[in-house]
This record gives sequence, structure tokens and C-alpha cells, in this order.
Amino acid sequence: MTVTVCLGSSCHVKGSHYVLEELQKSIKEHRLEDQVQLAGTFCTGHCQEGVCVFVDGELCSVSPETASQFFQEQILGRLQPAQ
Repeated sequence: MTVTVCLGSSCHVKGSHYVLEELQKSIKEHRLEDQVQLAGTFCTGHCQEGVCVFVDGELCSVSPETASQFFQEQILGRLQPAQ
């Protein structure tokens, strides 16, 4: 899985560095480094969407306040199929 966080000006102002830090921490805590590739990118052109995070190319809007929930739902949720 590839997770890409926009680090452009608009997303930076909206807290992309906090989102990136939270995702890095969560990936490490869950020992998913071999399953999740975390990357950064410059402006993706979706500035109105908030902090833009792409999960395998799918655009998601994340904020520092929702980063933990985003990780649970969009990353862990995709890696661990429903029982």
C-alpha cells in the first residue's frame, strides 16, 4: 500500500506535517513498515480538500484531528479484511 501526503503550501498550513508524523508513528507502532510505503509530495492541486492524503491513488481529506481515525479506517481497515 502506498500512502502519499501532500506537503504543499496549503496543506502545510492545514497541518500536513502533523498528519505525516501521526501516520509515521502509527505505521511504526503497528509494525507495518513492510506493508505501507509512506511518501510526501508537493501540491496535488486539491487545495480545497484539506490535507490531501492519497491511499493507493484514492484522494482522502485528513486533518491533524482526524489522522488517527484515518489510519484506523483507511490503512488498517484496508490491510485487515473484515472478519
